[in-house]
Amino acid sequence: MIDYRKAAAVPVWTLATGDVRVPAVVGDRPMTAERLGELRGVLAALADEPIATLEVHPLPDELDRSRGIPLDAVSPLAQHLSQLVAQTARNSSAAATATAAGENLYRVVIPAKVAAQVGQGMVRQMASKAVAGGVRGPLVDPMGRIVAQATYVPVSKAAAAGAAGGAGATAGVTAVGGAALTVAAPLVLMAVAVGVSAHADQQRQQAIEHITELLERLHEEKLEDEHSALDGCRGAIEKATAILLDRGKLGVSLGLDSAVYAIDTALGKAGRRLTRWQNTLDALPDGEAVELGTLTKSFPGIDDQGGEFRAHLELASLAVALKRRVVVLQAVEHAQNNPGNLFESFTRELKRDQQRLDELESGIAEVLLRLSALELARPNGLRPVFTPGEVDRLMRAAHRINRLGENVTVNGRATDVTIEIARNRDGSVLVFPALPA
Repeated sequence: MIDYRKAAAVPVWTLATGDVRVPAVVGDRPMTAERLGELRGVLAALADEPIATLEVHPLPDELDRSRGIPLDAVSPLAQHLSQLVAQTARNSSAAATATAAGENLYRVVIPAKVAAQVGQGMVRQMASKAVAGGVRGPLVDPMGRIVAQATYVPVSKAAAAGAAGGAGATAGVTAVGGAALTVAAPLVLMAVAVGVSAHADQQRQQAIEHITELLERLHEEKLEDEHSALDGCRGAIEKATAILLDRGKLGVSLGLDSAVYAIDTALGKAGRRLTRWQNTLDALPDGEAVELGTLTKSFPGIDDQGGEFRAHLELASLAVALKRRVVVLQAVEHAQNNPGNLFESFTRELKRDQQRLDELESGIAEVLLRLSALELARPNGLRPVFTPGEVDRLMRAAHRINRLGENVTVNGRATDVTIEIARNRDGSVLVFPALPA
């Protein structure tokens, strides 16, 4: 998303979520992207509190705004970001030059150590459609080409002082050798909250598209009802998201309680289906080929591109995506009610339900991997020869089942998480889905 060809020097802040002391590793000299990446790892390993970095880039000419969550200029995230920009520009020529236009793209990078605290399965790499086995990354131009790297300029200690103040904020500067850390717990918290919420909503949209296509083929009323119940939760969740991210209070009239009940019911169904799938696979003889008819009894439609089994998978994905948004909402609400302990409260609340969601997703992923490794046997029958149609069906089924394991990640290694924020001239912001850095 970021076009590095337009920026010769990129100001970068180090944002802490508490009062911390770390060795002098930042310095005042310009650095490369590689050195900045190494610095993030050092800060994450040595600091007692989570430390993120914030970069400011020119706003790209082409920007798909439909993917992001818009926030008004009076929202906490927009206000904290505006205060950081205003305070820094007074004392840093690099920051003043970079932000003079008023429109910029801010890039927050949360270390892998911190990202793991907000849920292992929450943010995963997205498979590339252009290159087999590749992943999409945010550091490309609008045409998808990798471009030259920028030079990063650390913001000075004087520029950072008091930059992240505001209601409920813990603001100030912690000396780190010749540089400084801006203590900006609310800015980091809100960036993580909105970025993760946008990522979960992107997953929801993808699941909805797949489910709609599958159900049009199946004409299965029970699955239609499950889909409708989950899709009906979207309005309440979006209203609650808008209210909380603008520092409002949730009320019963939103219908969020009913939405949570519907989501938990769907997750319960997904969990029971997962148990049946696991028991079926456990009962299969080790190392022996399996007849297709045996599989389709427990995995109906597994040999079909639009079968019932695949609809069950997509319904589970939709329920998980909606639940992840609800979990973030609950964490934000709790953190705002305890402003003196923002980030710890936030991560603690996220952990409560994340483990259950991660276990469900990991279980489904393991089922898909086990299915993809199965060998299909020839059907038992009296005839020694099979028709070309039967052979073709068996080959198609084997191909589709083997592809179930594609792009499946089980207990993947935690990566740094990138959250990009487009800031407009009026101070409003657009936060894009969190991505692996």
